[in-house]
Amino acid sequence: MTARASNNIPHSLKQLWQDQETYGRAEAQRRFEMTSTKAIVAHDTLANGGWKMEEVSLRPLAEGELLVEMVATGVCHTDALIGGLPGGAAPIAFYPRILGHEGSGYVKQVGPNVSVAAPGDPVLCSFAFCENCEICKAGHYSNCNSFNELNFGSWPAFHLASKSGEPEVGGLFFGQSSFANFSIVKQCSVVNAKEIVDNKKDLQLFAPLGCGIQTGSGTVVNVSGAGPKDAICIMGLGGVGLSAIMGAKIQGCRMIIGIDKVQSRLDLAKELGATHVINGSKLDEGKTLGDVVKELADGVGPTITIDTTGAPVLMDAGMKFTRNRGKYIQVGSPPFDYTLNSVSGFEFMVAGKQWIGAIEGGAHPPEYVPKMIEWYREGKFPIDRLMKLMPADQFEEALKEMHDGTTIKPILTWS
Repeated sequence: MTARASNNIPHSLKQLWQDQETYGRAEAQRRFEMTSTKAIVAHDTLANGGWKMEEVSLRPLAEGELLVEMVATGVCHTDALIGGLPGGAAPIAFYPRILGHEGSGYVKQVGPNVSVAAPGDPVLCSFAFCENCEICKAGHYSNCNSFNELNFGSWPAFHLASKSGEPEVGGLFFGQSSFANFSIVKQCSVVNAKEIVDNKKDLQLFAPLGCGIQTGSGTVVNVSGAGPKDAICIMGLGGVGLSAIMGAKIQGCRMIIGIDKVQSRLDLAKELGATHVINGSKLDEGKTLGDVVKELADGVGPTITIDTTGAPVLMDAGMKFTRNRGKYIQVGSPPFDYTLNSVSGFEFMVAGKQWIGAIEGGAHPPEYVPKMIEWYREGKFPIDRLMKLMPADQFEEALKEMHDGTTIKPILTWS
């Protein structure tokens, strides 16, 4: 009997038979043996203390998958959002699962029909997309028709090594689940870095490029159409917002306004290219945030507003203070029950403004990630000013520092 003879046999056994046909018996057996690894497993919400560093094992690779030994993983607000922030988990949360979606590492094995990389290649990981829908074929991969399913779906990839009969552990979060020393990664999520990265230190530094840094800078560069004539306002100066500040400087925007309530972030924004900053917690008496922004931006507001916070009060304000015919771009994840009920349909029509949703900076990672690395090496994109390396077992401290503003972009290191 061959793997093609029945659909009622375990996936792993089918894969073993397929690998024997492709690679020969000895190599197939090696691939069949599960890899054990340490990983941050979410059994419950982050708020409930449900994240634990544990030993897990990985299933065999399927077609189009790679086994990557992660050297580093950036920590992003989306990990906490999906894993469950205080107040409850997101509607698309499920447990147990392994999160992490800003990974970098070295390829250890490849599954059938993988062409993007070979064992030993350094890689940077980004989001997953189908490549086949009309949106992907048009080059808009971050708006793939299957984006939610591929990046947030329940994809089994791990098993808890310590408990027999335990449910499978969900993986392939954003095609990678890089909160693990070893992880299965979808081919579409891989950016081969062998021509641009030749040492582990750089590979660690560049780990967050595939999401947060790409999202902030890419929204300015790829989505907004920003240029020298624009006055741009960026709300929220975490990793995404500060990357947007740098992107706006690269684009030559004549005015770059940064808004936050943490003074250290405001100071850093000025150093990275902001022409003006506003501390939203220290407005002059009697003035609203919109009043202050409009006064700075020619008395009529910015031509482009980007919100990275997802805070409804800022979203409402930003839509109102954006000038007529301007663009308001939503990047930060709002509460899942938030709706645009504050927008007057008639006023919106007359003003000619655009409300745009953006994800992953509208980027195609294999093209955009190398571009960011080039900017960094040219001194135009000092992402190292945002980063702090921390051992992976300090993930709770990393999340705390990210939320209180102590650290802009924590990077967990696995070795």
